[in-house]
Amino acid sequence: RRRQRRTMAAAAEKSFFRRPLPSTCVAFSSAEGRALFSAALAKDSAEPYFALAEQFTTQAEPAYCGLATLVMCMNAMAIDPGRLWKGVWRWFSEDMLSCCKDLELVKREGISLQEFARLARCNGANCKVVPGETCTLEAFRAQVVWSTSPKSKNGSDFCCSYLVVNYNRSVLKQTGTGHFSPIAAYDAQSDLVLIMDVARFKYPPHWVQLEALHRAIAAPRGFAVLTPGQVKGEGGPALGCSECLLEGFDTQGRSCGCPCHD
Repeated sequence: RRRQRRTMAAAAEKSFFRRPLPSTCVAFSSAEGRALFSAALAKDSAEPYFALAEQFTTQAEPAYCGLATLVMCMNAMAIDPGRLWKGVWRWFSEDMLSCCKDLELVKREGISLQEFARLARCNGANCKVVPGETCTLEAFRAQVVWSTSPKSKNGSDFCCSYLVVNYNRSVLKQTGTGHFSPIAAYDAQSDLVLIMDVARFKYPPHWVQLEALHRAIAAPRGFAVLTPGQVKGEGGPALGCSECLLEGFDTQGRSCGCPCHD
């Protein structure tokens, strides 16, 4: 028993319990973070927050940030996965997203932005990918504004949309490098965006400067915009790699060459 305690103590010395947020970030639960959220709500720029909060997911593996973010967004869009999760229930979970890349490989190296997009398309979502190096600060800000505002007010054809950023943590003075998480709100006065960080064991949800986040999504990263997918000619969601029917994609969820789907 003493040996077991010593082993556990040694393991604890080599482990971490969360990380303090750097000064570049504002904790969502802090007084300042709450004031920012109240301001965003008052300006109708926190539309994605509530559906994302209902489905807030902590990544199950250190390299599962992309899968956890996708699961969170797919469930927020209320897309039926068309296959069982557990018992009699159909629900997205990370271990169900193995159609495009073996999960053991994902555990070791994570997924790229293009692999994220392919998984999204294969499981019933439209996914527009924008490489960071092609997007100006003004264009990124416009996308954030569109994604965080009510779709009924901006003339959108979609009931909902979710902006996912693939960014370099080190640019935000955080530990680590590549990461995925969704954006939930925007405060125009301070130019801060709310990141719902799926690595909740490391950092809580937090606000960051939009300009800094724009630098963090530079090559080889970027962002993706998710909306509910449509089956060709039917209007329902497209489900599963084996029968992926999204316009412009083959049965494996790969782009058929149309530039708008790259």
